[in-house]
Amino acid sequence: MRGVERHRPLVARHRVGRKFAMNVPTIRFRDVGVAYDDQTVLRGVTGAFKPGSLTAIVGVNGSGKSTLLKALMGELPLREGTIDNGGLRVRDFGYLPQASQLDRQFPITVADTVLMGSWRRTGAFGAVKSADLELARRALNVVGLEGFEAKRLDALSGGQFQRVLFARLFMQDSRVIILDEPFAAIDEQTTRDLFGVVRRWHAEKRTVIAVLHGFEKVREYFSECLLLARDMIGWGPTGAVLSEENLRLAHMRGDGPSN
Repeated sequence: MRGVERHRPLVARHRVGRKFAMNVPTIRFRDVGVAYDDQTVLRGVTGAFKPGSLTAIVGVNGSGKSTLLKALMGELPLREGTIDNGGLRVRDFGYLPQASQLDRQFPITVADTVLMGSWRRTGAFGAVKSADLELARRALNVVGLEGFEAKRLDALSGGQFQRVLFARLFMQDSRVIILDEPFAAIDEQTTRDLFGVVRRWHAEKRTVIAVLHGFEKVREYFSECLLLARDMIGWGPTGAVLSEENLRLAHMRGDGPSN
């Protein structure tokens, strides 16, 4: 099997397809708080994901990062405050969960996994059309997995598996992309390649929201940042949010941001 190190750069080979801004509304949080069993795990979140923005969410373990994502998608009720998603439906969100939450031992091929991203168009039991097969082929090309269609998931490396998940997300053509630790436990080349896909989504004016560990990647890749420590420490331009003062405050309220 080809190794990840042989995958070719992505951005130079694939041009952005859309030449117009997608119709993505502003997503506004107003004093949002979430609780589990009457224990507050997130509070005081006020700010906005602007249309086409590229935002990283960072903070301590247990600071409420994944909780915020679930509240945004309507999977958790709010204890206080409001989220105005501008009329977005569940199908408008493309969600990539943490890899540790996924079962790679299921006997399914790469192609079948990627085609799952077309279910919104075909329905749960609809027939796969030739256009979907062509889009799946393009999606695998975009993530650098040409020729992997017949491979089983359990035969892939961690980086290759993450590429497959990005290809499935590519198939969904969602207006808002939500990524929960998308670069965890994968090699640097795969990280660079997959962030090329993120840049593509950003250039297409989709809103991209990602939970990340590691301030270097946040500063390098993301223009906007939301720093949590159960409370909201800061939300805005990355340089301003990841200031020494804010990071010191985050340390005071928890074990310190994951770094």
